[in-house]
Amino acid sequence: MVGSMLYRDRSHAGRELAQELVPWAGREGLVVLGLPRGGVPVAAEVAGALDAPLDVLVVRKLGVPGHEELAMGAVASGSGVVLNEDIVAHLGVPRSAVDAAVERELAEVRRRELAYRGNRPPLDLRGAVALLVDDGVATGATVRAAVQAARAAGAAEVVVAVPVGAPDSLARIAQVADAVVCPLRPQQLSSVGEWYVDFSQTSDDEVRRAMAGASDSIL
Repeated sequence: MVGSMLYRDRSHAGRELAQELVPWAGREGLVVLGLPRGGVPVAAEVAGALDAPLDVLVVRKLGVPGHEELAMGAVASGSGVVLNEDIVAHLGVPRSAVDAAVERELAEVRRRELAYRGNRPPLDLRGAVALLVDDGVATGATVRAAVQAARAAGAAEVVVAVPVGAPDSLARIAQVADAVVCPLRPQQLSSVGEWYVDFSQTSDDEVRRAMAGASDSIL
């Protein structure tokens, strides 16, 4: 438990998070799924500590047209789609624009899966305990899309684990996940990065290296 301290970087956050996940160590069918890009270095530490296979579950934010920084939902591997219907309705986003954004981001999901995993098939989640790991939760839309995708892929249990998260967003995630593990839950969270000393962007190469290190588990 880190209390109010900052994480040094994503690897440090992963090691701290792994201590909270000891109850899942040794669970039959446990699979750790990192949400690229930033969640993968965290997930790699968790997978190593729990001696579990590592894979990626690609999630992409659906930005409001003209205001891309505002999320109206998210899409994930396996065509998991979560929409914030309140935002869509409030801003009057046409359904055609929503559909176009979904198709565009699903294409990017497929591109990233190929880039990160190569020709290796994804881990079979049928009957698995899917441990979804990201570097933090702000709105939670991407994580909820990931939960939906993991269930659609046949996961028997879906656990969300993040080093830091907004309490209200975590509560919404808890409504769709079987468990939520988060050691740091500040009442005021304007951005995930403020809880890290080093929150530099994770590169595609870093993700590929983490996946390469776990390749024996994925093959």
